[in-house]
Order: sequence, then C-alpha cells, then structure tokens
Amino acid sequence: MSRKRRLLIAASCVAALLLSAGGCVVVQHDFDIRTEQVTITGGAHPLHGTLALPEKGDGPFGLVVFVHGDGVATADRDEFYRPIWESFAEAGYASLAWDKPGVNGAPGNWLDQTMHDRAVETEAAIAWSRGRPEIDAQRIGLWGISQAGWVLPEVAARHPELRFMILAGPAINWIRQGEYNLRAELDQRNASADELADQLRRRENDLTLLREGADYPRYRTATTDSPPMSEDRWRFVGKNYLADITEALPRVRVPTLLALGERDLHVDVAETARVYRESMPASLLTVRTYPDASHNIVTFELDKPDSVRSFLVALFAPRSLYAPGYLDALRDFAADPSKH
Repeated sequence: MSRKRRLLIAASCVAALLLSAGGCVVVQHDFDIRTEQVTITGGAHPLHGTLALPEKGDGPFGLVVFVHGDGVATADRDEFYRPIWESFAEAGYASLAWDKPGVNGAPGNWLDQTMHDRAVETEAAIAWSRGRPEIDAQRIGLWGISQAGWVLPEVAARHPELRFMILAGPAINWIRQGEYNLRAELDQRNASADELADQLRRRENDLTLLREGADYPRYRTATTDSPPMSEDRWRFVGKNYLADITEALPRVRVPTLLALGERDLHVDVAETARVYRESMPASLLTVRTYPDASHNIVTFELDKPDSVRSFLVALFAPRSLYAPGYLDALRDFAADPSKH
C-alpha cells in the first residue's frame, strides 16, 4: 500500500472519528466558565482581554491575572489556558488574560517591550480589575509561565497585598537559560559533540554582538544563525538578554507556588528551585515538581504540537494534557494559599 493511500485512510478514519464523537468534543470543551471580551485601560496601550468568570454566581469573585511566556500569544493561548481557568473557577476565582500587543489586531508590538514594561502592563491590568464590580479587589493573585518569571516577581515585590503568585517553569537568568535550552534540546535529539560545539560558538558570537550593542545590519552581517532573527526579535533580545530575577525575589512577600516539570528542556528547574528556596522565606514558598512533565507542565510525550496523539488528546480530553495533579494543585492553592 502506498504512503499516500495510507495517509488518506488515516485522514478518513480521523474524520469519521470526529463526526461520530462530536458530542464528546463538545462536552470536553464545555468548561465551567463564562467568558467576556474586555478592553483593559490604564497602560501604554489598551489591551484586548478575556475575563473568564465562574459559570455560576454573581461574585464578587477573586481574580487571577495571567501573564504569558515568550512568543505570539492570544488571551487564552489558543484555548490552552481554559482548563486552568476552570480550575481557578472551582476555587471561586475569575481569570484575566489578554492578547499580547500586536496580536489579533491589538495595538502595539510585544517585541518592543522589556520585562519591566510587561510588569507595568500587569500592574495596569490589576488596577483596572479593581474597578470591576464582579471582582473582589482583596483577592487578586498572579499566574505566569516561562518568561513571566522575569515579570511577576517584580510585580509581587511591589504589591505585597496580592493574594498569591503561581509560576510555571520560570528561569532565573536569561543568558544561562538560553544555554541550558540549547544543550538540553541538542541532547534530546542526540546531537554530536561537533554540532554542540558549533552551536555554542554561534551563540557566543551573538552574545558578543549584543554586548557590543550591535545594530541589526551588523548582526545580519556577522551572525551565522540559520535562519537569522528578525529585526524586531533582535531588538527584543537586545533589551532583555540581561534579565535576572535574583535581586527581586528576596523582596517578594506573597505566598508563591512554583510548578516545575522534571523534563523541562527550556529551564534548569534545579537552579530555579534552589534560587527560590535561597531567596524566599520557606513559609511563603511551595515547590511542586511534576515527574515526566514538560516546560508547560504538560505530560512530556503530549507536549508535541505536530503529534497526532497530542492533537487528539487536546481535542477530546484537553484537561488530560496537563501533568497529573497540576490542575488540582492550582485550584487548591488559590482556595487557600496559607495551607501550602
């Protein structure tokens, strides 16, 4: 049987499965939340946001303010956040997130932002939310992933009145994180020692250009990146590559949950856990490490967007993408951060 014919048969089977299981898909994506599109004002640009409220009740509800990681991101991260929003709703919390500037027609360009800019943006969202009648201004917490680890501690350090902070897969230092990610991904695909050495040389060349303040034309001339960064991306990295959260952490006085995946290829979670434990009072810090979980606290084998299995799980059982116990931990921590 030809490869083309096998693919056609497989596609037909998936189509039949989708048609016959349509009811299941509807149920699995019928989260116990209701969403409202909002415009968040008070910052550098109006933000196109989504406010996810518990399905039942009039409030006032607590609120979890979401901050994305790197890359293009819609408010619900292409529905990836919805199971998390549901978990917080079970604890009596609404969730607030927004399209990154420049995404989905939102004004601005997220690649123009520093990590400090993103912290100020988050503070503007908090201030805006306190004027909403359905929100309890005394119960506002933060959730962030990956690059948000250079954003949320700055916010929490300035706002000790916050109810809690939850961070998934945050790094400590931008430069060390980049090298760790490079080595981990090359190791994952069994790259040769020669390839690793070549990639490390390319990386050091780019860091030298950044330290020298090279403009984009010089970067394009001198880099061996394949493909090279876009001009916006080069500018973004130049503004942020010295990010390090070490100095802010000792000033955080907000109950904090650190969620780490043991198979994180992006962040050295051992370093992250160590630095947080050294920097924050033990009474305020809870560290949860999830075996066989990825950077996104998703079961490692399911955190592959080009995988048919991942696609089917996301379609039919989206809550099952996450590492066992993670969604429950979010709900329980939000309900009572003092118990953890």
